[in-house]
Amino acid sequence: MASSSLSLVIPLKEKHEFQEKYHVFLSFRGEDTRNIFASYLYEALCANQILTFMDDHELERGDEISPTLRKAIQESKISIIIFSKNYASSTWCLDELVHILECKKKFGQTVVPIFYGIDPSVVRKQNGSYEVAFAQLEQPFKAKDGMEKVKQWRAALTEASNLCGLD
Repeated sequence: MASSSLSLVIPLKEKHEFQEKYHVFLSFRGEDTRNIFASYLYEALCANQILTFMDDHELERGDEISPTLRKAIQESKISIIIFSKNYASSTWCLDELVHILECKKKFGQTVVPIFYGIDPSVVRKQNGSYEVAFAQLEQPFKAKDGMEKVKQWRAALTEASNLCGLD
């Protein structure tokens, strides 16, 4: 990965309730990319003095994962979403994605999707591995009348896949 300088000027849509702590928040499916692409990206960003949140590097023992991740997303200038084959099979990833897009709307956070080994149209249309993942995810939510959450995840995937990103 070539070294480059990252300069950010991000207009905020409303007062940010958290002080920005990170330049970048990485959202990814660990089993697909943690030990390959995500780790290399994290190391390259850090080597260029870009403060980056990656869950296994920043979480401390005893931290509750969900509130810690939500706060880290809110304290970041940019969120990079690494869409991979199994990203949609993780409710953690999908919840992160929804919160990232909320921060984009509310605070003007920059969101950059990366399509790692997956076509953007698979994410956008939720077919292929994403269709399989949603078939499995929907079952427990149908029983609990929680299909609104599933609709929210689907809308977030479509919105994020329509953003200008990297393939």
